[in-house]
Amino acid sequence: MPENKASRGYLSSSLGCRCPRCRQGKLFKYPVSIKPGRNMAMNPTCPQCGQPTEIEVGFYYGTSYVSYALTVAISVASLVAWWVLIGLSVNDNRFFYWMGINAALLICLQPWLMRLSRSLWISWFVKYDPDWKTNKPEDASERLNADHGGNW
Repeated sequence: MPENKASRGYLSSSLGCRCPRCRQGKLFKYPVSIKPGRNMAMNPTCPQCGQPTEIEVGFYYGTSYVSYALTVAISVASLVAWWVLIGLSVNDNRFFYWMGINAALLICLQPWLMRLSRSLWISWFVKYDPDWKTNKPEDASERLNADHGGNW
């Protein structure tokens, strides 16, 4: 079934790790895997619209802030859920059990959090273009250095 350009909104395209310009092409080459090297392998350009995924050298260093905010939000949400469902007390080790379960949860979610933080980061700098089929992506070649490409 072909997808039309109005099929995805900002949130679904960002959560689905889709190109922010056309909201159709996949940002990553491979699906999430237990092999760490494959999880972060991005397409150099969007397969649909040709938007470069590395806008400048070191572009994705800012994703550490996004990933940190996501992990804090997940930790706060899991703490609130733990407090409501199980409760917190200074008289036993329930808080420490939550810390261990939360740490395991964050470790298991790490591949998705890293991808999501990259998807969100690029979506803040590359705007959606409803006419992406007729408009070419912005040329950022002067901000790239082939010797340092992929050094993130």
